Amino acid sequence: MKLTDISRQLATAFAAVGVSGLVLVGCSNSSAPEATQEPVTEGATAETAASTSDIDPEHTKIVIGTTEGDFADMVRNQVKGTLEAQGYEVELIAFTDYVRPNLALAEGDLDINIFQHKPYLDTFKKENNLDLVEVFQVPTAPLGIYSGKKSSLDEAFKGMSVSAPNDPSNFARALVMMDDLGWIKLKDDIDPLTASKADIADNSKYDINIVELEAAQLPRARDEVDFAVINGNYATDSGIKLTDALFQEPSFAYVNWSAIKSADTGKKWVEDVTNAYNSEAFKKYAHETFPGYKYPKIWGTDHSAHMDTAAKTETADTGTTETATTEAAAQ
Repeated sequence: MKLTDISRQLATAFAAVGVSGLVLVGCSNSSAPEATQEPVTEGATAETAASTSDIDPEHTKIVIGTTEGDFADMVRNQVKGTLEAQGYEVELIAFTDYVRPNLALAEGDLDINIFQHKPYLDTFKKENNLDLVEVFQVPTAPLGIYSGKKSSLDEAFKGMSVSAPNDPSNFARALVMMDDLGWIKLKDDIDPLTASKADIADNSKYDINIVELEAAQLPRARDEVDFAVINGNYATDSGIKLTDALFQEPSFAYVNWSAIKSADTGKKWVEDVTNAYNSEAFKKYAHETFPGYKYPKIWGTDHSAHMDTAAKTETADTGTTETATTEAAAQ
């Protein structure tokens, strides 16, 4: 089972993922802090007042939801200012889990959210009957394996513990990474996008204890395991450098997307947010601020960090199986 299988299966891979997996994510966050609602900037500058004719007259305030970390920082440090200068009011709501942002969007508490890759969005909206659609890609920190009690992949040993995100799609990615490293062997004919513990054919080499945790908890729990598979945004939010990863996921299939309600497709405010995330100013900010990230396909280049080991320099899957509709949505 190879990583290159991922791009060939994006269109249908998540049809088999059950509601129970997604419910598990929500249950694991029952004690998580409430989403952080940040205040709207009060008062309009002369520039803002002069530019209000450029905004969507029917939607002058934009509520953006992200997970805490790099996606929230992109809004705080760049996108918010760009949209406010254009004349919009912008409010950021930062979440600590992967369940509530889509529910809040569907319920109208958000106008747009930015936190998830397309396979997760496709699965979540199908299993929860939500009318959501992706719009544009955003710079994304790749999934990586980081040191815990052990600081080198050469220190892998029989009986070691490895933590991994407990939501189904990211847990599957973690298993694929461990399969690539030769730590485990997955069954030959399984779908790599929906891999679960039941799909492990052989764990006898290291007899790994896979510890499933809510993604936001993974950085804090590094000292309790030998190695940790950590989502990139939570790694950076906790001060972990992406270049410190012992191994990074080479696939481009999981570059993250924004999402909106389908009814908002084509509205001017959506176009304005899209333009803010694809502006030259934002590109410059992203390149300077987020080394090691994968960037939107329409930007034309990839600036992900060079990895030193041979495993990290494998040819990356370029995600060419994205549908024409998906690519058009990012324009």
